[in-house]
Amino acid sequence: MPDIDSLTLVLLLLAGLTAGWVDAVVGGGGLIQLPALLLVPGLSPVQALATNKVGSIMGTSTSAITYARRVKPDFTTAGPLALAALAGAVGGAALASRIPASAFKPIILVVLVGVAVYTIVKPSLGEHTRLRWEGNGHRWAAAAIGLVIGFYDGVLGPGTGTFLVIALVSALGYAFLPASALAKIANFATNLGALIFFVPAGHVVWPLGLAMGAANLVGGYVGARMAVAKGSRFVRVVFVVVVGALVCRLGYDVVTGG
Repeated sequence: MPDIDSLTLVLLLLAGLTAGWVDAVVGGGGLIQLPALLLVPGLSPVQALATNKVGSIMGTSTSAITYARRVKPDFTTAGPLALAALAGAVGGAALASRIPASAFKPIILVVLVGVAVYTIVKPSLGEHTRLRWEGNGHRWAAAAIGLVIGFYDGVLGPGTGTFLVIALVSALGYAFLPASALAKIANFATNLGALIFFVPAGHVVWPLGLAMGAANLVGGYVGARMAVAKGSRFVRVVFVVVVGALVCRLGYDVVTGG
């Protein structure tokens, strides 16, 4: 484990706590947690990505259970979504060190800007669930979303929960709150899928990952309860803020070549 002073550790734990809250409400906690880990001296990018998954899976497991109890998401959707997401994440993690993040960022940036504008100009988007398909068509669409976004999570990661919410609201027709509940189940699966590759490869820094995971767990519990209590409108507002932050972050990386 890298040598980390007390102040740095406190800041990392605060990052984990905040990331857990953001992830539980609408996804995108990796925007906070992964960059914080990348600043730790002596931690390689792959170690940071793998350690981030340990922290994230602890937070997403807590928020997924909280949502399951209080929102009761549709498990006929959650099943194919999560299984496909897990498979995609395993494949993405195996390629994480071979595909440069710069190959994805310009495309993702354009998509996010479009999503942000569409969400802002359509205030009614995601207020109520109006499913676009039924039966097998719905389940296949959910599996396709899980596979693509799971692959992205294994390769890069930040914003995965947000992308899941985007797809579940805009493509499948869910309201923001049930979409966030389903996204947590799928995000747990993507984190698990990435760790299936990262753990045997020895990339995880366990003491740091477990410490950040404990903070993430607390943030995830508080965030999920708050989202359930305040409903889809609250989730929508947080969603717009997180998408804006993701656009700024990716835009800066694209411009600076980061």
